[in-house]
Amino acid sequence: MHGSPDTNRTGPADTTRTTGAAAGATGAARTARTARTAGAAGVPRTAGAVDRAGTAEPARPAHRGPRRPAEFRYLLGRALPFLVLVAAPLADVLTAPEERFDRFLVAAPALAAVTWGARGTLAVGALAMGTTALLTLGRGDRLLPALLAGQTVLAVVTLAASLSSQARRRREVELRRVSEVAETAQRAVLRPLPRRLGGVDLRLLYEASAAGAHVGGDFYKALKVRGGVRIMLGDVQGKGLAAVEAASLLLGSFREAAYTAPGLPAIAERLEASMARYAERAPESTAADRFATVLLAEIPDDEPVVRLLSCGHPAPVVQRGAVVRTVELSSPSVPIHLPVPVDAPFTVDEVTFAPGDRMLMFTDGVSETRDRHGAFYPLERRMRGWAAEPADRIPDLLKEDLARFGAHGLDDDTTAVLVVRGEAGEETLPSHEEHLIGV
Repeated sequence: MHGSPDTNRTGPADTTRTTGAAAGATGAARTARTARTAGAAGVPRTAGAVDRAGTAEPARPAHRGPRRPAEFRYLLGRALPFLVLVAAPLADVLTAPEERFDRFLVAAPALAAVTWGARGTLAVGALAMGTTALLTLGRGDRLLPALLAGQTVLAVVTLAASLSSQARRRREVELRRVSEVAETAQRAVLRPLPRRLGGVDLRLLYEASAAGAHVGGDFYKALKVRGGVRIMLGDVQGKGLAAVEAASLLLGSFREAAYTAPGLPAIAERLEASMARYAERAPESTAADRFATVLLAEIPDDEPVVRLLSCGHPAPVVQRGAVVRTVELSSPSVPIHLPVPVDAPFTVDEVTFAPGDRMLMFTDGVSETRDRHGAFYPLERRMRGWAAEPADRIPDLLKEDLARFGAHGLDDDTTAVLVVRGEAGEETLPSHEEHLIGV
């Protein structure tokens, strides 16, 4: 693999080897870098990440709460009309004649329309009308006037409730079809990570903030290239379809550039160029106005290091044994497609990454989670406490801990990729299936 220019080497725990990446920069370049860093610091918070938690398996819908309460509410809704059909006549029989509880029977078909179909609603209405007739006869009232008034009201309510139920069913079918199409499109944007690429293991946490969504503004990709592995983790500004569209564009650009680019700066330049060309071709698209923070990583097969390039993205955390440190990036660039003129070159930092080391790349759904007192999530401390945990457990532990720590749970897109450097001699080529997933 070709080396990356402008490279600073720093160790997270011990040995530090640094080369001045910006030593030859002119005063104007230094000024531009300062402006660029300030611009990155002032970037609005972007949306967060894209696949399910766990062991780099296919994404599945994120359930924001247990299913049992929802199922119980649905069953209760189905039973309510019949509870009214039983309770109202019973109360009418057990109370004084002037207390007319049979009038509550009109609520039965209205409640049935919420969970039952048109036929079920009509059946409940018919039961209510029959029960009203029996109660009228039992009280000894004159049948025709009393029955005519009550049955007319029940018939009108039943018919209206049945039509409402039919309309609701049609909307549910349409929504289900649209959801299936959206799910297919979302899964096409972000595919699951392989468990192993080259000499590294990958574990993924992804939670989309939108209920029922599989893809948010976060995106990721890991590819086995000649001489090593290249990884991209990013976060598009905002949420919704425009964020997904921008993420898809950047993913496609990375797939093409990762195999041929001589280094990470060249990949970053192509990402920037792709967004610029798209903005020229489709200026009316809201995706053309989005910027994205991106973290690029390159793990060579023949060196115990990882090369990092940040475009406004949070720095990763590296763990070696029980020692956990956040990587100090020497000169982060501005986010991709941020409308700020910058001429300074992209800077690559090189960090020791030996066999057995772990690196956690994450989006701001992790770093910006706060508790009810406003304190940020203590990621370093948590990773230090999980040093003895197997890699497969880390995504689930992180997800559960973030949900407990956050004042509002997981209320932002949340993505994290755990990269584990394999022991010497453990390098394996990806299987055919993993290769297809990675591409």
